Amino acid sequence: MATVIKKTYSRTSEERSLVLWLDEVGIDDIPVVGGKNASLGEMIQRLVPKGINVPIGFATTAYAYRYFIQSAGLEEKLRKLLSDLDVDNLKNLRERGKKARSLLIHTPFPPELRDAIAQAYAALCKRYNADTDVAVRSSATAEDLPDASFAGQQETYLNVTTTEGVLAACHKCFASLFTDRAISYRHIKGFDHFSIALAVGVQKMVRSDLASSGVMFTIETETGFKDAALITAAYGLGENVVQGTVNPDEYYVFKPTLKTGFRPIIDKKLGSKELKMVYDDGSKFTKNVPVDPEEKNKFAIADDEILQLARWACLIEDHYSQVNGVYTPMDIEWAKDGITNELFVVQARPETVQSQKTQNVLRSYRLLGKDAERENVSASSRPRVPVSLVTGRAVGSAISQGRVRVILDVGKIDQFQPGEVLVTDRTDPDWEPIMKKAGAIITNSGGRTCHAAIIARELGVPAIVGCGNATEILKTGQEVTVSCAEGEEGRVYPGLLPFEVEEVALENLPRTRTQILMNVGNPQEAFSLSSIPNDGVGLARTEFIIANHIQTHPMALIQYDQIEDEFVKEKIAEITALYEDKPQYFVDKLAQGIGRIAAAFYPKPVIVRMSDFKSNEYANLLGGRQFEPKEENPMLGWRGAARYYDEGYREGFALECQAIKRVRDEMGLTNIIPMIPFCRTPDEGRLVLAEMAKNGLQQGRSQAKPGEGLQVYVMCELPNNVIMAEEFAEIFDGFSIGSNDLTQLTLGLDRDSALVARLFDERSQGVKRMVKMAIAAAKKHNRKIGICGQAPSDYPEFAQFLVEQGIDSISLNPDSVLKTMLEVAKVENSQ
Repeated sequence: MATVIKKTYSRTSEERSLVLWLDEVGIDDIPVVGGKNASLGEMIQRLVPKGINVPIGFATTAYAYRYFIQSAGLEEKLRKLLSDLDVDNLKNLRERGKKARSLLIHTPFPPELRDAIAQAYAALCKRYNADTDVAVRSSATAEDLPDASFAGQQETYLNVTTTEGVLAACHKCFASLFTDRAISYRHIKGFDHFSIALAVGVQKMVRSDLASSGVMFTIETETGFKDAALITAAYGLGENVVQGTVNPDEYYVFKPTLKTGFRPIIDKKLGSKELKMVYDDGSKFTKNVPVDPEEKNKFAIADDEILQLARWACLIEDHYSQVNGVYTPMDIEWAKDGITNELFVVQARPETVQSQKTQNVLRSYRLLGKDAERENVSASSRPRVPVSLVTGRAVGSAISQGRVRVILDVGKIDQFQPGEVLVTDRTDPDWEPIMKKAGAIITNSGGRTCHAAIIARELGVPAIVGCGNATEILKTGQEVTVSCAEGEEGRVYPGLLPFEVEEVALENLPRTRTQILMNVGNPQEAFSLSSIPNDGVGLARTEFIIANHIQTHPMALIQYDQIEDEFVKEKIAEITALYEDKPQYFVDKLAQGIGRIAAAFYPKPVIVRMSDFKSNEYANLLGGRQFEPKEENPMLGWRGAARYYDEGYREGFALECQAIKRVRDEMGLTNIIPMIPFCRTPDEGRLVLAEMAKNGLQQGRSQAKPGEGLQVYVMCELPNNVIMAEEFAEIFDGFSIGSNDLTQLTLGLDRDSALVARLFDERSQGVKRMVKMAIAAAKKHNRKIGICGQAPSDYPEFAQFLVEQGIDSISLNPDSVLKTMLEVAKVENSQ
């Protein structure tokens, strides 16, 4: 039941008051005390009873500002001053702004206003102590609106003491209504300079100069993802975070399971936090000082505090959404008092800059000049497309341009600049840090399912693989156009050629009986990808998280003291500096990466493949060479399930299991389904399930949510998985066909070899028979079966074949989802 607070003042008396206490105003009083103060009052009245701490204080009113302007005859002078304002002329804007501020500063407050402010400050001092420290903040009557924040347009003063100090700060706040940026912003937003008044909030300071502070959003601001709260934190007073002076820590918390009692911190990033703002005993109120190196390398707040702030963020968002009658994401400032160790909310306003991009579009690329009839231009007038320099197998369907950077040695990847076209012989996980920065990727070797191709697809980067001689033909610094928009053959052209991108909105996208899932590797892209129409994630690759975020071999963390290479040991010590327990670093990072993907698609299923590096790829992880064998054919060697129960990796697999368990049990993300890769026999499957059970992952059980038991799937990617599918169905809860390996092993070829790449084709009759047998066996035993390979993304006819066989789900790369969904709907409608 809502609590009704009786106000001391009537609406009429409020509008004629010079000063009001914050607990006397609410969100309806924006015209009276400005957006910031009205919101503080609303929270004090409605949310402090629910446990949120908000510092008390008072506000000068809009009437006080107008009384000051009118009693001194300032409006006429200001109008004359701004009559020839030109915000596009920087010199003019600066001159007019400076004169307007000077006019206000050099006009004394009326005695009645001075007395009202002084008396209110004296009351604060009586409650706390003489000359109590306060924050003095501007609060315009047209700020913190859903479509215009006005944030940062006017001034704020911290650690203000004494009556004269407070009066001077209030005076400067009034003048700041005419800062250059505020004048320009009002002009751009269409607000009349004289229709807006300025109120001033005076609040007891939270001693975050002795602790930490920051900002939190109840929405992911880059993607508009609604279910995550973003919290930033740095040491000292919060102005450094607000102004962008420091690089703060960042934490993401998943709101839906937080509200049901879980601890879903799905991401933590350590900021550099170079400076902190503290009190200054001199002539200035505050100063910046360097942060102690040991403190910089720690998170600014503890996990319990992160969760407490996130709970408050949810309460604030829910309250304002209810008040406004529409979903209202919030931008909130918080501070921790270093004396009492209490957390406080010091501001809350509607978030106004969330991404409005629509994701459900079908995007197609086309080189201009390739199709004269379609372009409706004559052959003589259209742009001429030159002969390609090199060709290979196209990955994706986009066109990109940039300067070439040829790198043959992974040790020289630091030479790479963002946006360049990476040209190399081949890639492995060590190259991924620059692959995600590349404008395009070109390799000499590899087929359509090699490492470079798989990663490029997941990153949305155009790539051409298996070119043969790209590193010889292309030169560093050369400008090229990389086209993957001309069918299966990708072409590299000299120069920057004109092209167009066509986007088709799919507002009435058909829903299909066959579930359309997505392949997701990078947790950082999960929030944005989740906005594409989908039924969940059919393949979440832990290898991406391990290679890019963890970077270290799990056994090197477990046996850290036995590492022989001192350089490697020092590097691991540097990466895991926050952890005395080195293996915990692996668990934390893997759990956060998986958790972020699971949260993005919750409550839809997210199938997480346990690590499937080959031994040569594991060896490239930091510390890996000491723990990995040298195999002649790693593709068919010690990989997948065979590692999980082996003494050489059993403890490493235990860390993977702990991460999955944490995501399910502590974060409450029970939509996670672990999947076992490269499981050669049913007996091997039983051994793996036994290892999982030892590490708390008991098939069919869930500590987080009874009734939502743990399912375990198996990859169907070996001929033996198909031949013995019925036996595998007795052990596992579902299958996912890995068409890449299944094609490779059915046809007996190396999918990374450019020499036989022409023979790699999932549409071959032998492969299709294998797929048909697998689907039939799964159906017979009432097991779910899907596919997570590349074939349905590339070949509409293969997707049609899968639907006709009754497959439950098709998991696709994000850029293929909409196109394939339309194809699947067409097939289903024709059945």
